[in-house]
Amino acid sequence: QVQLVESGGGLVQAGGSLRLSCAASELTFRTYAMAWFRQAPGKEREFVAAITASAISKRYADSVTGRFTISRDNAKNTVYLQMNSLKSEDTAVYYCAAGRTLGVGKNEYPYWGQGTQVTVSS
Repeated sequence: QVQLVESGGGLVQAGGSLRLSCAASELTFRTYAMAWFRQAPGKEREFVAAITASAISKRYADSVTGRFTISRDNAKNTVYLQMNSLKSEDTAVYYCAAGRTLGVGKNEYPYWGQGTQVTVSS
């Protein structure tokens, strides 16, 4: 059974940084595109960033471009999200997901983690 386990969330002040990790198991990790989504209370789950299996291509939501960086280590079956210059509006539960395309729709990713909370205080 595929498992994606996120870690690294927490409470941080505005302007600070966090690094999220997502470790995959029972998945041929190196053949899957990986993505991060987030969901704030009362809002739809939204795309944040994605990276191809080879890490050659990356894609970001406009709201995080220039502040967040997605990366992966295929030897460790892990994808990362480095979040800098955090804002209060970044507060959400962050989910990692695995799929076959570099899409922005949540329906394009069949495998999901359980999420990690990120809270940015202003």
